[in-house]
Amino acid sequence: MRVALAEDGALFREGLQMLLEAAGHEIVGSVADGDAIVRLLATEPVDVAILDIRMPPEPDGGLTAAERLRALHPDMGLLFLSHYAESHYLMRILGIGTERVGYRLKEKVGSVDVLSDTLERIDGGEIVIEPVLAKRLVEKPQGGRSGLISALSEREVDVLRLMAEGRSNNGIAGQLYVTPKAVEKHIANIFDKLGLQADTAAHHRRVLAVLTYLRSQREDG
Repeated sequence: MRVALAEDGALFREGLQMLLEAAGHEIVGSVADGDAIVRLLATEPVDVAILDIRMPPEPDGGLTAAERLRALHPDMGLLFLSHYAESHYLMRILGIGTERVGYRLKEKVGSVDVLSDTLERIDGGEIVIEPVLAKRLVEKPQGGRSGLISALSEREVDVLRLMAEGRSNNGIAGQLYVTPKAVEKHIANIFDKLGLQADTAAHHRRVLAVLTYLRSQREDG
């Protein structure tokens, strides 16, 4: 696919460029700041833009650039990279969009297979959250679970965590050693307990289930 890269660390940028080339992707441009990638993509269409979260022209320049890019190119995929798995970054990313976006740790995309899988899922319309962050979001916080999540059983929380990692129903079933039918039942219970309406698309309800937890956790914190 066609990819553009914005990363202010020269060594990481060059290494990522080599990985992308090894995976067979076409690199449209490789720049060092958010303003530069917005200028580049004004004339060069891409499937996915890869952005470092913390880069010029401001501390979170990748997020600011992404907000501009999503407004200008709503169908463009966005992959955010960071050294840190931070829920406040994820909240802002999800404010930019809940489709065709990803948030991965830099240390976790150091192979052709992982990077290509992440890009393909984003280009396919998915949301891809770093598993360690997804796991943290749905684990029991200090002092007990938040109000909304307290209604879920332990198994339902396990299912929600795996949903947050972007796993399919079959993938969740494999992780929990249950049948796909059982997973469907757990997910239906989660949607019901979190008040997610049945007339919402299934993919969006999966995203909203994670968002519901994120928002309730932030309010409690």
